[in-house]
Amino acid sequence: MSSVPAASSIESDAGHAFFSPSAGMSAPAGPSTDANGATKSVPDVGFRPQANMAVVPPRKEDLQMSYASIVGDDHNPSGWYGSMINSLGACIGTVGAIPCCICCPNPYKSVGQGNVGLVTKFGRFYKAVDPGLVKINPLSERLIQVDVKIQIVEVPQQVCMTKDNVTVRLTSVIYYHIVSPHKAAFGIANVRQALIERTQTTLRHVVGARVLQEVVERREEIAQSIGEIIEDVAAGWGVQVESMLMKDIVFTAELQESLSMAAQSKRIGESKIIAARAEVESAKLMRQAADILSSAPAMQIRYLEAMQAMAKSANSKVIFLPAANQTMPGSSGFDAALRQAAKNEAGESGMNEFSGQDPGFQQAVNARVIENI
Repeated sequence: MSSVPAASSIESDAGHAFFSPSAGMSAPAGPSTDANGATKSVPDVGFRPQANMAVVPPRKEDLQMSYASIVGDDHNPSGWYGSMINSLGACIGTVGAIPCCICCPNPYKSVGQGNVGLVTKFGRFYKAVDPGLVKINPLSERLIQVDVKIQIVEVPQQVCMTKDNVTVRLTSVIYYHIVSPHKAAFGIANVRQALIERTQTTLRHVVGARVLQEVVERREEIAQSIGEIIEDVAAGWGVQVESMLMKDIVFTAELQESLSMAAQSKRIGESKIIAARAEVESAKLMRQAADILSSAPAMQIRYLEAMQAMAKSANSKVIFLPAANQTMPGSSGFDAALRQAAKNEAGESGMNEFSGQDPGFQQAVNARVIENI
Protein backbone atom coordinates (compact mmCIF):
# COMPACT_ATOMS: atom_id res chain seq x y z
CA MET A 1 0.00 0.00 0.00
CA SER A 2 1.43 3.35 -1.02
CA SER A 3 1.65 6.00 1.68
CA VAL A 4 0.01 9.37 1.09
CA PRO A 5 1.59 12.44 2.73
CA ALA A 6 -0.74 14.00 5.29
CA ALA A 7 0.62 17.54 5.26
CA SER A 8 0.41 18.53 1.60
CA SER A 9 0.30 17.28 -1.95
CA ILE A 10 2.20 18.38 -5.05
CA GLU A 11 0.42 18.64 -8.38
CA SER A 12 2.45 18.87 -11.60
CA ASP A 13 1.27 21.13 -14.42
CA ALA A 14 3.31 21.89 -17.56
CA GLY A 15 6.64 21.20 -15.93
CA HIS A 16 5.88 23.16 -12.75
CA ALA A 17 4.69 21.94 -9.38
CA PHE A 18 2.01 23.67 -7.36
CA PHE A 19 1.51 23.39 -3.63
CA SER A 20 -2.09 22.58 -2.60
CA PRO A 21 -3.43 21.95 0.92
CA SER A 22 -4.61 18.46 1.81
CA ALA A 23 -7.12 17.17 4.32
CA GLY A 24 -4.73 17.68 7.20
CA MET A 25 -4.47 21.42 6.54
CA SER A 26 -7.08 24.13 6.93
CA ALA A 27 -9.24 24.51 3.84
CA PRO A 28 -10.08 27.90 2.32
CA ALA A 29 -13.12 29.70 3.63
CA GLY A 30 -16.36 29.00 1.76
CA PRO A 31 -19.50 26.87 1.81
CA SER A 32 -19.23 23.28 3.08
CA THR A 33 -21.59 20.41 3.81
CA ASP A 34 -22.16 18.67 7.13
CA ALA A 35 -23.00 15.00 7.84
CA ASN A 36 -26.67 15.50 6.90
CA GLY A 37 -25.83 17.05 3.54
CA ALA A 38 -26.83 20.58 4.57
CA THR A 39 -24.72 23.44 3.28
CA LYS A 40 -23.08 25.65 5.86
CA SER A 41 -20.70 28.56 5.53
CA VAL A 42 -17.19 28.51 6.97
CA PRO A 43 -16.07 31.84 8.47
CA ASP A 44 -13.11 33.55 6.86
CA VAL A 45 -10.69 33.65 9.79
CA GLY A 46 -6.96 34.42 9.59
CA PHE A 47 -4.67 34.86 6.60
CA ARG A 48 -5.59 33.13 3.35
CA PRO A 49 -3.17 32.91 0.39
CA GLN A 50 -4.36 34.55 -2.80
CA ALA A 51 -3.17 31.70 -5.03
CA ASN A 52 -1.37 28.38 -4.86
CA MET A 53 2.37 28.61 -4.34
CA ALA A 54 4.38 27.74 -7.45
CA VAL A 55 7.43 25.57 -6.77
CA VAL A 56 10.09 26.30 -9.41
CA PRO A 57 12.93 23.78 -9.82
CA PRO A 58 16.37 25.22 -8.99
CA ARG A 59 18.52 26.43 -11.83
CA LYS A 60 22.27 26.83 -11.84
CA GLU A 61 22.18 30.54 -12.60
CA ASP A 62 19.75 31.10 -9.71
CA LEU A 63 22.01 29.48 -7.12
CA GLN A 64 25.26 31.37 -7.55
CA MET A 65 27.04 33.24 -10.29
CA SER A 66 30.41 31.94 -11.45
CA TYR A 67 33.54 33.59 -10.07
CA ALA A 68 36.03 31.12 -11.59
CA SER A 69 39.00 32.95 -13.10
CA ILE A 70 42.79 32.80 -13.32
CA VAL A 71 44.62 36.06 -12.81
CA GLY A 72 48.21 34.88 -12.18
CA ASP A 73 50.91 32.98 -14.07
CA ASP A 74 50.68 29.35 -12.96
CA HIS A 75 53.71 28.27 -14.99
CA ASN A 76 56.24 30.59 -13.34
CA PRO A 77 56.69 29.41 -9.71
CA SER A 78 59.39 32.03 -8.88
CA GLY A 79 62.74 30.36 -9.69
CA TRP A 80 64.32 27.01 -8.97
CA TYR A 81 63.30 26.98 -5.30
CA GLY A 82 59.70 27.57 -6.16
CA SER A 83 59.85 24.87 -8.82
CA MET A 84 61.36 22.42 -6.33
CA ILE A 85 58.69 23.11 -3.68
CA ASN A 86 56.00 22.91 -6.30
CA SER A 87 57.24 19.55 -7.60
CA LEU A 88 57.66 18.15 -4.10
CA GLY A 89 54.15 19.27 -3.20
CA ALA A 90 52.76 17.57 -6.30
CA CYS A 91 54.38 14.29 -5.27
CA ILE A 92 53.11 14.56 -1.70
CA GLY A 93 49.65 15.40 -3.00
CA THR A 94 49.63 12.33 -5.22
CA VAL A 95 50.39 10.12 -2.26
CA GLY A 96 47.95 11.95 0.00
CA ALA A 97 45.13 11.44 -2.48
CA ILE A 98 45.06 7.76 -1.54
CA PRO A 99 42.11 7.35 0.88
CA CYS A 100 43.97 5.16 3.37
CA CYS A 101 47.05 7.41 3.52
CA ILE A 102 47.23 9.39 6.75
CA CYS A 103 50.83 10.56 6.64
CA CYS A 104 50.43 12.96 3.71
CA PRO A 105 47.86 15.76 3.36
CA ASN A 106 45.01 15.33 0.92
CA PRO A 107 45.29 17.80 -1.99
CA TYR A 108 41.54 17.84 -2.64
CA LYS A 109 39.47 20.44 -0.82
CA SER A 110 35.75 21.14 -1.08
CA VAL A 111 34.21 24.60 -1.49
CA GLY A 112 30.69 24.87 -0.13
CA GLN A 113 27.73 26.29 -1.99
CA GLY A 114 27.39 30.03 -1.38
CA ASN A 115 31.16 30.40 -1.06
CA VAL A 116 33.94 31.25 -3.48
CA GLY A 117 37.39 29.70 -3.23
CA LEU A 118 40.45 31.93 -3.59
CA VAL A 119 43.68 30.02 -4.28
CA THR A 120 47.04 31.60 -3.45
CA LYS A 121 50.42 30.24 -4.53
CA PHE A 122 53.32 31.21 -2.31
CA GLY A 123 51.04 33.83 -0.76
CA ARG A 124 50.03 35.43 -4.08
CA PHE A 125 46.44 35.22 -5.29
CA TYR A 126 46.24 33.75 -8.74
CA LYS A 127 42.82 32.12 -9.27
CA ALA A 128 39.23 31.89 -8.01
CA VAL A 129 37.23 28.67 -8.05
CA ASP A 130 33.52 27.90 -7.85
CA PRO A 131 31.85 25.57 -5.31
CA GLY A 132 32.86 21.95 -5.64
CA LEU A 133 36.00 19.81 -5.30
CA VAL A 134 39.26 21.68 -5.86
CA LYS A 135 42.79 20.26 -6.11
CA ILE A 136 45.62 22.32 -4.66
CA ASN A 137 49.31 21.83 -4.02
CA PRO A 138 49.73 20.98 -0.31
CA LEU A 139 53.07 22.82 -0.05
CA SER A 140 52.77 25.86 -2.30
CA GLU A 141 49.04 26.67 -2.43
CA ARG A 142 46.39 27.72 0.09
CA LEU A 143 42.61 27.82 -0.28
CA ILE A 144 40.59 30.68 1.24
CA GLN A 145 36.79 30.47 1.23
CA VAL A 146 34.78 33.70 1.04
CA ASP A 147 31.06 33.75 1.84
CA VAL A 148 29.09 35.55 -0.90
CA LYS A 149 25.61 35.03 0.57
CA ILE A 150 23.57 37.99 1.81
CA GLN A 151 24.74 38.87 5.31
CA ILE A 152 22.73 40.58 8.06
CA VAL A 153 24.57 42.92 10.40
CA GLU A 154 22.86 44.56 13.36
CA VAL A 155 24.52 47.85 14.18
CA PRO A 156 24.76 48.30 17.97
CA GLN A 157 22.70 50.97 19.67
CA GLN A 158 24.05 54.39 18.76
CA VAL A 159 23.54 57.59 20.78
CA CYS A 160 22.69 60.50 18.47
CA MET A 161 21.71 64.11 19.06
CA THR A 162 19.17 65.72 16.76
CA LYS A 163 19.22 69.25 15.42
CA ASP A 164 16.93 70.45 18.22
CA ASN A 165 19.32 69.05 20.89
CA VAL A 166 17.33 65.91 21.74
CA THR A 167 19.27 62.73 22.56
CA VAL A 168 17.97 59.49 21.03
CA ARG A 169 19.32 55.94 20.78
CA LEU A 170 19.09 54.27 17.37
CA THR A 171 19.51 50.63 16.35
CA SER A 172 19.84 49.78 12.65
CA VAL A 173 20.29 46.71 10.44
CA ILE A 174 22.35 46.33 7.25
CA TYR A 175 21.84 43.74 4.51
CA TYR A 176 24.90 43.25 2.29
CA HIS A 177 26.75 40.65 0.24
CA ILE A 178 30.21 40.40 -1.26
CA VAL A 179 30.41 40.86 -5.03
CA SER A 180 34.21 40.96 -5.38
CA PRO A 181 35.65 38.20 -3.18
CA HIS A 182 39.29 39.11 -3.87
CA LYS A 183 38.72 42.74 -2.77
CA ALA A 184 36.91 41.70 0.41
CA ALA A 185 39.59 39.12 1.25
CA PHE A 186 42.75 41.03 0.35
CA GLY A 187 41.64 44.68 0.30
CA ILE A 188 40.29 45.11 3.84
CA ALA A 189 40.96 43.36 7.12
CA ASN A 190 37.38 43.08 8.45
CA VAL A 191 34.49 43.94 6.15
CA ARG A 192 31.83 43.43 8.80
CA GLN A 193 33.42 45.74 11.37
CA ALA A 194 34.18 48.35 8.72
CA LEU A 195 30.52 48.47 7.68
CA ILE A 196 29.38 48.83 11.30
CA GLU A 197 31.77 51.71 12.00
CA ARG A 198 30.88 53.47 8.76
CA THR A 199 27.16 53.11 9.48
CA GLN A 200 27.48 54.53 12.99
CA THR A 201 29.39 57.56 11.75
CA THR A 202 26.94 58.23 8.94
CA LEU A 203 23.98 57.73 11.26
CA ARG A 204 25.21 60.40 13.66
CA HIS A 205 25.82 62.80 10.78
CA VAL A 206 22.42 62.34 9.10
CA VAL A 207 20.35 62.35 12.30
CA GLY A 208 22.21 65.39 13.62
CA ALA A 209 21.00 67.42 10.63
CA ARG A 210 17.29 66.74 11.37
CA VAL A 211 14.89 67.61 14.16
CA LEU A 212 13.25 64.95 16.31
CA GLN A 213 9.92 65.13 14.47
CA GLU A 214 11.61 64.33 11.15
CA VAL A 215 13.56 61.44 12.68
CA VAL A 216 10.34 59.86 13.96
CA GLU A 217 8.21 60.47 10.85
CA ARG A 218 10.80 59.94 8.08
CA ARG A 219 12.64 56.84 9.20
CA GLU A 220 12.63 55.25 5.73
CA GLU A 221 13.94 58.42 4.11
CA ILE A 222 16.78 58.66 6.64
CA ALA A 223 17.64 54.97 6.16
CA GLN A 224 17.70 55.48 2.38
CA SER A 225 20.08 58.42 2.72
CA ILE A 226 22.41 56.46 5.00
CA GLY A 227 22.33 53.44 2.67
CA GLU A 228 23.32 55.56 -0.34
CA ILE A 229 26.28 57.04 1.53
CA ILE A 230 27.48 53.63 2.77
CA GLU A 231 27.05 52.01 -0.64
CA ASP A 232 29.53 54.33 -2.33
CA VAL A 233 32.22 53.51 0.24
CA ALA A 234 31.44 49.78 0.41
CA ALA A 235 31.79 49.42 -3.37
CA GLY A 236 35.54 49.93 -2.99
CA TRP A 237 35.62 47.02 -0.55
CA GLY A 238 33.92 44.65 -2.99
CA VAL A 239 30.65 44.81 -1.03
CA GLN A 240 27.17 45.71 -2.24
CA VAL A 241 24.72 47.09 0.35
CA GLU A 242 21.25 45.72 -0.37
CA SER A 243 19.33 47.79 2.19
CA MET A 244 19.66 49.62 5.47
CA LEU A 245 16.83 49.77 8.01
CA MET A 246 16.35 51.74 11.21
CA LYS A 247 15.21 49.08 13.66
CA ASP A 248 14.50 50.92 16.92
CA ILE A 249 14.33 54.50 18.19
CA VAL A 250 14.73 54.63 21.97
CA PHE A 251 14.00 57.82 23.93
CA THR A 252 14.98 58.70 27.46
CA ALA A 253 12.40 58.41 30.24
CA GLU A 254 12.05 62.19 30.55
CA LEU A 255 11.55 62.58 26.80
CA GLN A 256 8.97 59.79 26.68
CA GLU A 257 7.02 61.43 29.51
CA SER A 258 7.07 64.83 27.83
CA LEU A 259 6.00 63.35 24.48
CA SER A 260 3.12 61.46 26.10
CA MET A 261 1.99 64.59 27.95
CA ALA A 262 2.13 66.59 24.72
CA ALA A 263 0.05 63.97 22.90
CA GLN A 264 -2.45 63.86 25.76
CA SER A 265 -2.74 67.66 25.81
CA LYS A 266 -3.31 67.65 22.07
CA ARG A 267 -6.10 65.08 22.37
CA ILE A 268 -7.73 67.05 25.22
CA GLY A 269 -7.58 70.24 23.16
CA GLU A 270 -9.15 68.52 20.17
CA SER A 271 -11.96 67.14 22.35
CA LYS A 272 -12.63 70.61 23.77
CA ILE A 273 -12.80 72.07 20.27
CA ILE A 274 -15.29 69.41 19.21
CA ALA A 275 -17.42 70.02 22.33
CA ALA A 276 -17.37 73.79 21.74
CA ARG A 277 -18.47 73.34 18.14
CA ALA A 278 -21.30 71.07 19.29
CA GLU A 279 -22.43 73.68 21.82
CA VAL A 280 -22.44 76.38 19.14
CA GLU A 281 -24.55 74.23 16.84
CA SER A 282 -26.92 73.39 19.71
CA ALA A 283 -27.29 77.08 20.59
CA LYS A 284 -28.09 77.91 16.98
CA LEU A 285 -30.78 75.22 16.83
CA MET A 286 -32.27 76.33 20.16
CA ARG A 287 -32.36 79.93 18.94
CA GLN A 288 -34.17 78.87 15.78
CA ALA A 289 -36.65 76.81 17.81
CA ALA A 290 -37.29 79.75 20.16
CA ASP A 291 -37.92 82.09 17.23
CA ILE A 292 -40.41 79.65 15.73
CA LEU A 293 -42.24 79.00 19.02
CA SER A 294 -42.46 82.71 19.88
CA SER A 295 -44.36 83.54 16.69
CA ALA A 296 -48.09 84.44 16.94
CA PRO A 297 -49.43 81.41 15.04
CA ALA A 298 -47.46 79.02 17.22
CA MET A 299 -48.69 80.65 20.41
CA GLN A 300 -52.29 80.48 19.16
CA ILE A 301 -51.97 76.77 18.46
CA ARG A 302 -50.47 76.09 21.89
CA TYR A 303 -53.19 78.19 23.56
CA LEU A 304 -55.93 76.24 21.80
CA GLU A 305 -54.30 72.92 22.67
CA ALA A 306 -54.28 73.94 26.34
CA MET A 307 -57.98 74.84 26.17
CA GLN A 308 -58.72 71.50 24.55
CA ALA A 309 -56.86 69.61 27.28
CA MET A 310 -58.78 71.43 30.03
CA ALA A 311 -62.13 70.92 28.29
CA LYS A 312 -61.62 67.15 28.15
CA SER A 313 -61.52 66.92 31.96
CA ALA A 314 -64.82 65.60 33.55
CA ASN A 315 -64.44 67.69 36.69
CA SER A 316 -66.06 71.10 37.01
CA LYS A 317 -63.61 73.92 36.36
CA VAL A 318 -63.36 77.67 35.99
CA ILE A 319 -61.38 78.92 32.99
CA PHE A 320 -59.83 82.39 33.20
CA LEU A 321 -59.30 83.81 29.76
CA PRO A 322 -56.24 86.07 29.40
CA ALA A 323 -56.50 89.69 28.42
CA ALA A 324 -55.66 90.86 24.94
CA ASN A 325 -51.95 90.53 24.12
CA GLN A 326 -49.65 90.27 21.18
CA THR A 327 -50.18 86.55 20.67
CA MET A 328 -53.98 86.41 20.78
CA PRO A 329 -56.68 88.57 19.16
CA GLY A 330 -58.59 91.20 21.15
CA SER A 331 -61.23 90.50 23.82
CA SER A 332 -63.99 91.10 21.31
CA GLY A 333 -62.89 87.99 19.45
CA PHE A 334 -63.19 85.83 22.59
CA ASP A 335 -66.57 87.41 23.46
CA ALA A 336 -67.76 86.58 19.98
CA ALA A 337 -66.46 83.03 20.40
CA LEU A 338 -68.38 82.61 23.65
CA ARG A 339 -71.58 84.02 22.15
CA GLN A 340 -71.17 81.70 19.18
CA ALA A 341 -70.78 78.75 21.52
CA ALA A 342 -73.96 79.72 23.41
CA LYS A 343 -75.92 80.05 20.19
CA ASN A 344 -74.69 76.67 18.99
CA GLU A 345 -75.72 75.15 22.33
CA ALA A 346 -79.28 76.65 21.94
CA GLY A 347 -79.55 75.35 18.35
CA GLU A 348 -79.04 78.71 16.65
CA SER A 349 -76.55 79.63 13.95
CA GLY A 350 -74.49 82.78 14.16
CA MET A 351 -71.43 82.48 11.87
CA ASN A 352 -71.66 86.14 10.87
CA GLU A 353 -70.18 87.22 14.25
CA PHE A 354 -66.62 86.45 13.03
CA SER A 355 -66.81 88.58 9.91
CA GLY A 356 -64.28 91.04 11.29
CA GLN A 357 -61.66 88.45 12.39
CA ASP A 358 -59.02 86.46 10.60
CA PRO A 359 -60.73 83.62 8.66
CA GLY A 360 -58.11 81.05 9.68
CA PHE A 361 -58.35 81.97 13.36
CA GLN A 362 -62.15 81.93 13.19
CA GLN A 363 -62.14 78.43 11.75
CA ALA A 364 -59.72 77.19 14.43
CA VAL A 365 -61.74 78.71 17.27
CA ASN A 366 -65.01 77.35 15.88
CA ALA A 367 -63.55 73.88 15.50
CA ARG A 368 -62.08 73.80 19.01
CA VAL A 369 -65.17 75.22 20.73
CA ILE A 370 -67.66 73.04 18.85
CA GLU A 371 -65.54 69.95 19.52
CA ASN A 372 -65.24 70.44 23.29
CA ILE A 373 -68.64 71.94 24.30
